[in-house]
Amino acid sequence: MKVCIAEKPSVAKEIANILGANTKHDGYYEGNGYAVTYTFGHLCTLLEPKDYKPHWKSWDLNNLPMLPERFSTKVTDNNGIQKQFNIVKKLFDSASVVINCGDAGQEGELIQRWVLQQANYTGKVERLWISSLTEEAIREGFKNLKPSEEYDNLFYAGYSRAIGDWLLGLNATRLFTVKFGGYKQVLSVGRVQTPTLAMLVNRFQEIQNFKSQPYWELQTTYRNILFNYEEGRFLKKEDGAILASKVTKSDFEIVSVTKKKGKEYAPKLFDLTGLQVYCNTKFGFSADETLKIAQKLYEMKVVTYPRVDTTFLPNDVYPKVHGILSKLTNYSTLTQPLLGKKTKKSSKVFNDKKVTDHHAIIPTGIQSNLPYNQQQVYDIITKRFIAVFYPDSEVSNTSVLGKAADVPFKTTSSQETAIF
Repeated sequence: MKVCIAEKPSVAKEIANILGANTKHDGYYEGNGYAVTYTFGHLCTLLEPKDYKPHWKSWDLNNLPMLPERFSTKVTDNNGIQKQFNIVKKLFDSASVVINCGDAGQEGELIQRWVLQQANYTGKVERLWISSLTEEAIREGFKNLKPSEEYDNLFYAGYSRAIGDWLLGLNATRLFTVKFGGYKQVLSVGRVQTPTLAMLVNRFQEIQNFKSQPYWELQTTYRNILFNYEEGRFLKKEDGAILASKVTKSDFEIVSVTKKKGKEYAPKLFDLTGLQVYCNTKFGFSADETLKIAQKLYEMKVVTYPRVDTTFLPNDVYPKVHGILSKLTNYSTLTQPLLGKKTKKSSKVFNDKKVTDHHAIIPTGIQSNLPYNQQQVYDIITKRFIAVFYPDSEVSNTSVLGKAADVPFKTTSSQETAIF
């Protein structure tokens, strides 16, 4: 029997439906030669200090640093998780092959490998690597299963990061808590949280210590066009007043007119951070709210995997673009100009070297009635995807230099023209 293990129950259900494993059991689905089971994220975790040495349970400076000779894992101490792990282990014991269907990324690889190790499974393992949960993507993924060994380095990277977090987090947290917390509060230290908190504190202090400084600008109007003094602002009003008095007594003269043509490109596709920043600015969503919405959209199959750090697509996605655009019928006004011609392919969008675990967040072509907040996020992901296939816009910038009493002034205007 082939045993598939997904990272979440919802993903297992989607895979089971496509594989024909339609009989539901406690903790897994079965049918058509497959058993499809799942984790709840981290079923296993690194051992705690007390698991290595009993005296490490005490928060004592004499115990620091805590440096295990070898790091090991255990099943998380939770009755529901313990039960699910035993179900998974029993399925592994009768498996001819295990198919790792975890999220296609470093964390997903780590989660599943720890379960495989903890269950003492030593048989054949294959890897399903997909970035969306559409039926097409899942079927294509199962046709192109990869040997698990191809992803060993991804697992090692995740394992190393987890060990680094353990060493820094547990040792430094105990050190700072005992030395500076006075046993009254835990001073948590972490690889990500501590530098992030430092950035927030530094920025807060900059804002608190900021002292506004008044400045003055020298401007003049010529033929209903506003010109600015070319050399900038004045920190002393008297300096600007001297030049202003000269200007008011003199005629204004145009010195030169320069036109420069260029191109304006569509903004890049979204990675998770870019999406979170945009949604915070546009809709006031917190980073966590945006992540939860994007994850929900992924589970509903309307967008690809959201926890990504790249704004590029691999070249093998290009042949699918026309099909995705044609399915976005709710955006037909925007897609229609693109569907009658060859889809634009730009290195600003497609670059295999810029894609690691996953590609940028894009729509899958599946449309659904979504609640308001989800629709807002879906809408910007989809419109950004459509935008990158539009021709670049021509931009014409005109700079006009003038002077009065040898005081230089400048004005700039731009005009944008979309090319179809």
